[in-house]
Amino acid sequence: MVIIVPVKRTLYSLGLAALVAACAAPPQAPPEAPARESSPAAAPVTPAAPASPVAKAKKPGPIPTRALNVTTDCRFRDESGYSAALALAVSEARVSRFEANIDIPKRGSCKFDLRNFRQTRELPIVELQHTRDACVVRVWEQGERVTVSFDRCRKMCSGTAWNHLWPILADRRDGSCG
Repeated sequence: MVIIVPVKRTLYSLGLAALVAACAAPPQAPPEAPARESSPAAAPVTPAAPASPVAKAKKPGPIPTRALNVTTDCRFRDESGYSAALALAVSEARVSRFEANIDIPKRGSCKFDLRNFRQTRELPIVELQHTRDACVVRVWEQGERVTVSFDRCRKMCSGTAWNHLWPILADRRDGSCG
């Protein structure tokens, strides 16, 4: 009697066994360095502490549920030519000034003005809804940064700029944005 074992299952089992065996092998110690003659002036060498294999990145904290207060008037331009100007004033989660002009090379530009929006939300995120369109602008803080994001704002932009429109980040510490 001949037993036929499927090839895929056999190869899978062999591969799994090889992987487990490789992980179970103890690490080999590095080769010992030859002993040096010490001189009285030479300081003893102490081994450095091993570096952590995984550096922990600091994650941004949660969005606070307090009234947003921010004032900024900033401009930026990146190496691709993408540029923006933002004027924003929010006091106790009420927007009193909002203007944004974004230019996206070879795509078009987008323009936003508070006159065309009404505020529909204050906490935890400030929200501005366009009066005649589906466009929504959201403003929130996370740490030292304030984010201004744009959603469904196709009619505020020329060309295909709306498809390449990114949020603007304003830094509270120095008033810059990017």
